[in-house]
Amino acid sequence: MKVFKLEGTLRTDLGKKAAKAMRKEDKIPAVLYGGEDVKHIVLTQSGVRKLIYTPDIFQIELNVDGKTVNCVIKEIQFHPVTDRIIHIDLLEVFDNKPIIMNVPVELVGHAAGVKAGGKLILQMRRLAVKAVYTEIPEKLTIDVTKLALGKTMQVADLSFEGLEIMNAKNAVVCAVKLTRAAQGAAAGAEEEGEEAEEGEEAEEKAAE
Repeated sequence: MKVFKLEGTLRTDLGKKAAKAMRKEDKIPAVLYGGEDVKHIVLTQSGVRKLIYTPDIFQIELNVDGKTVNCVIKEIQFHPVTDRIIHIDLLEVFDNKPIIMNVPVELVGHAAGVKAGGKLILQMRRLAVKAVYTEIPEKLTIDVTKLALGKTMQVADLSFEGLEIMNAKNAVVCAVKLTRAAQGAAAGAEEEGEEAEEGEEAEEKAAE
């Protein structure tokens, strides 16, 4: 994963009134879990902007009052009206303790079904994987070259070294679906085949 450096400060006042005042000052109440103690910290909107508003995932080097810990985002809460960040939960990570993260999916290759006139559809943009954080990649690359027209690729069809996929085995990750144009071409070909058969039958009867 990419590394993101983030600055924070310890939060001493844990009341709702204080949290409301922080948000008015462009600050975000946050909690760091996973270590020996739960730490309440303060972040800034500007500090997390490039961390949050991106499809990428990051290992965070969080510096709180001079002490640095490695962590990842656990959960983000947004304001229901303004969509502004109002709270962040972080999870401290360790070399010997697996975590679960949602990792972006990237499809590579020109699917056989697309060559036949179909359309490739990505139905799961992220997959939940379990591993120690040092083994979690920036993205999960899936080769769809052999994916035929009308076929799907499910979680059960995938495997990545060092990773355990936590999604349901029968969940469809991607599929090549028949387009209207392809359906029309297929129907036309079928009609031509039927007409050819009828013509052959007529010729056989005439010969008799």
